[in-house]
Amino acid sequence: MSLNTAHASGGVLIYSGERILIYYDGVEMSFDMPGGIPHFKGNKKGRIYLTTHRVIFNNKNLKDTLQSFSMPFFCLKELELEQPVFGANYIKGKINAEPNGNWEGVGKFKMWFTHGGAIEFGRCLLEAGRRSSRHSPAQPPPYTAPSGSYYQAPPPAYAPPQDPYYSFVPYAAFPTAPPDNSVYMYEAPPPYPGLNPNTPPYPQANGVSHSAAEAKAVEANAGGNAYYNPTNPHNVYMPQQYPPPSYPPGVPPSYDEATKKEQ
Repeated sequence: MSLNTAHASGGVLIYSGERILIYYDGVEMSFDMPGGIPHFKGNKKGRIYLTTHRVIFNNKNLKDTLQSFSMPFFCLKELELEQPVFGANYIKGKINAEPNGNWEGVGKFKMWFTHGGAIEFGRCLLEAGRRSSRHSPAQPPPYTAPSGSYYQAPPPAYAPPQDPYYSFVPYAAFPTAPPDNSVYMYEAPPPYPGLNPNTPPYPQANGVSHSAAEAKAVEANAGGNAYYNPTNPHNVYMPQQYPPPSYPPGVPPSYDEATKKEQ
């Protein structure tokens, strides 16, 4: 999991080849993190994105020091869907920090869906995590940091894919899509596995595409195996270790920059 690495120009920032499966505007999140980092204090309201590689939260409050929160599938564990008698349904779980992800340790989170959809989102997340774990080799290859700038993502990055492989995604429960001027994309492919290794990255801004072989190698580069028990669908155990990702300087604001603004 990384802090303040998945937003740009007022929108969400994804990798080339990463696809947004669910977009939901109306989520509230709370965090219980080690170290007393001020960015995690208080509940946060904003938008949630389930992609082919991770969960991304973007804060609606542009003055908050926490602007985005990225949760790759391999960092998640012990997910549970809660349905209280009073109050909105919510998802809770534990999250491992990614090395160089602007915080350290293991934390907890809760995610409320203020207008419904928590159950559908949670089940889809579990299935996406289970599928991505199939492509995890025993030993991940060396990590290469993304390079280059970002640009406005093409529509296929956030439109429902016309592929039966994604039939498990409950599009009827989440009919909206993010505005086309609010999704931005790195030229680099994802540094961790996705749920479908056969989807190549989109063309880069200069018109150069990654090959299908390169895309497949990138998709299949996380170590460990996930555990999923169909009789207990509220929990999934994901791998916890991975080489550290890093991001181009200045895109988006770093943890240190956000800290300086507080002082």
